[in-house]
Amino acid sequence: MLKGNTGLLQSEGKWRTRMGGFVYQERVILRDKELHRDLGEMSWMEVYLYGITGRTFTQTELKILNAIWVHTSYPDPRIWNNRVAALAGTVRSTGALGVGAAIAVSDTEIFGGLALTEALKFFIKAQEMIVRGDHLVDIVAAEIAKKRIIFGYGRPKASMDERVESMLSLMEKLDFTKGTYFDLAFEIEQVLRDSGKLIRMNYGALVAALCADIGFSANQFNMFMVPLFLAGFPPCFIDASEHSEASLFPLRCEQIDYLGTEKRTWD
Repeated sequence: MLKGNTGLLQSEGKWRTRMGGFVYQERVILRDKELHRDLGEMSWMEVYLYGITGRTFTQTELKILNAIWVHTSYPDPRIWNNRVAALAGTVRSTGALGVGAAIAVSDTEIFGGLALTEALKFFIKAQEMIVRGDHLVDIVAAEIAKKRIIFGYGRPKASMDERVESMLSLMEKLDFTKGTYFDLAFEIEQVLRDSGKLIRMNYGALVAALCADIGFSANQFNMFMVPLFLAGFPPCFIDASEHSEASLFPLRCEQIDYLGTEKRTWD
């Protein structure tokens, strides 16, 4: 008999959950709602968000959250995660495998979902420290000393992020209320500029601030970010699959600046 782990014994043959379940031929429960009866007229995004947060959102909030996804729908196979989808197409893999792999590599610590989640976590931590009486200049300096960067600020090879201005215009058009974290994001940008670091807020900081103001926890925000780049993947996959097989970004051997071990003879 298994001993010493009551958690395993209590879970044997059952799973306790607040999230819901499927009653065969009867109903599907999502949190405290019946999927077909209560949620059947919702948009897919509304159902997705309800599953993550257990909340419903205003139409203005939904338009902002939808725009967050739309603004990252770049159909360019040169982008790291789009390239994965395109590579799947060029070797004649399936769309599901190509898109799934592209989603997986999007959750990175530098450019993707994890980086954005770190930005949101820093905003929440910084605001808590400000409420306790700490100065933002000191908070930013300590974060840079610890991590060398502030997630959500700066962009490789560019000083501007074209998505920021577009999102700000949409917010103004929708009369979307700017919250505490939104203001904090711009205050941090000013602190960085005053310190001589000529870097600007990128899309990640803006998105993290908006979602923090809407009330997302770090875990909820990370799940919301899963489909962030999704709409850009299928065009890259389809385009590559319609070209000659394995023709995506080929390189001649002479174009590779190889710095490894010289050619060897095998005995």
